[in-house]
Amino acid sequence: MTRDPADLTATDYLDSAREMAAADRPYLAHLLAEEAARRTADPATAHSIRGRFPDPTTRKD
Repeated sequence: MTRDPADLTATDYLDSAREMAAADRPYLAHLLAEEAARRTADPATAHSIRGRFPDPTTRKD
């Protein structure tokens, strides 16, 4: 059964981000977590989500 993306919640995206991280797909995990953060009303929670799934393409020299 497919779901309408408009019906997905922040929790749905965060669960998917965890699955992608476990499957060694860090960039996809980051994108899903970013969407979860966008759908989160609390700024502190959104910041925490972003911190757990950083963009793997950014380099810190």
